[in-house]
Amino acid sequence: MKRKNGKLKNVRQLLLRRADCLRNLPLSNLQAFVSRANWIACARPEQLTPPGTWRVWLVMAGRGWGKTRTGAEDIAHYVQWNAGVRVGVIAPTYADARDTCVEGESGLLRALPRSAVAKWNRSMGELVLRNGSRIKLFSADRPERLRGPQHHRVWCDELGAWEKRDAFDQLWFGLRLGPDPRVVITTTPRNTGMLRDLFKRQNDDVQLTRGRTLDNADNLSPHVLDQLMERYGGTRLGRQELDAELLDDTEGALWTRDMIEAVRVHHVPALRRVVVAIDPAMTANESSDETGLVAAARGEDGLFYVLTDWSGRYAPDGWAERAIRLYQDMRAQMIVAEVNAGGDLVERILRQKAPHVLFKPVHALRSKADRALPVAALYEQNRVRHVGALPLLEDQMCRFTPGAPMDKSPDRVDALVWALTELSDIGRGEPKIRFL
Repeated sequence: MKRKNGKLKNVRQLLLRRADCLRNLPLSNLQAFVSRANWIACARPEQLTPPGTWRVWLVMAGRGWGKTRTGAEDIAHYVQWNAGVRVGVIAPTYADARDTCVEGESGLLRALPRSAVAKWNRSMGELVLRNGSRIKLFSADRPERLRGPQHHRVWCDELGAWEKRDAFDQLWFGLRLGPDPRVVITTTPRNTGMLRDLFKRQNDDVQLTRGRTLDNADNLSPHVLDQLMERYGGTRLGRQELDAELLDDTEGALWTRDMIEAVRVHHVPALRRVVVAIDPAMTANESSDETGLVAAARGEDGLFYVLTDWSGRYAPDGWAERAIRLYQDMRAQMIVAEVNAGGDLVERILRQKAPHVLFKPVHALRSKADRALPVAALYEQNRVRHVGALPLLEDQMCRFTPGAPMDKSPDRVDALVWALTELSDIGRGEPKIRFL
């Protein structure tokens, strides 16, 4: 509390010293000054927009550090101080941009004074200020919408979770208004090509700010912090999500980031055959495994395409509904599901949702590693392509090490393996020798 009172005293002194200057400021600038002073009074130093000639401010921090508030305060000050500017806000989905970056507890509508806002159009995703500045929302999964719009400043939220790099590439073509256009990125780290590239540029045009969840302990529930640290402290997931470490590949893993980046595409040719693969979980509580749910295809060019990953923690009815929807959306020819745990129940649940679906049960007779090795060989032979980014599946792939224990069952990898095994020749059995 003493530290906060000291900061408030410094802000009051700043206001007194600049009182004469403030009298001549336009109302919007005066609002911006007071709003910024209030933020300085409660923010940690690393949450304040850094000085200098940076082109990108990369805030890479753990969950609960205050990334969203930091991005929102930067944008709020910029649009209030500079009348008539255009700002883009890009999040993994439109709902993320609306619900978190604008309407969330730490979003723009909290950071901006009510008197500064002229209109918030929720359906169009446009926030208009009384000084003529405009903030427009975009979804990273619809990069084509970034063709055309121009901006003075762009806020990218949770860049590590963007499924497509296209949106990140497109924003730069429109970042050309004003003498000093800049990008603010707030994200939890994930070892993606985009973040690795930015990380390498930190001594060039990227200003990097890093932080851990514990940095914001004063504003977080001690009970929640204790639970997180007890469950995830020291684990790979905890190092990434809490300590904000940009983790490299796991030594001995069957797949590497570079291997996956090398096979990434954003368009698919004509497809010869599409399958949906399920590694089903029969429960859906906190300790349950995820249900792996992956769609893959074989193209007319003979290559295999991993199309999408809908895995998650669902009750049986939930994963069945999603599997049928994915089957229909992808116009798949078959659903393949592992039935070791659920037996005939797996097929019955699916047929309740879609009686005429073509279903193939598969039994795991070998270990997960033994089943995955031939599929990893397909990647090494350059026969597999990933369509867009599949971050959670790819994270699991790059942690999958034969013989090494994992915190959770690699259900996404299992579904991937079943899909590619069904599409390729590796699932057709091995030649047998008959002795005469």
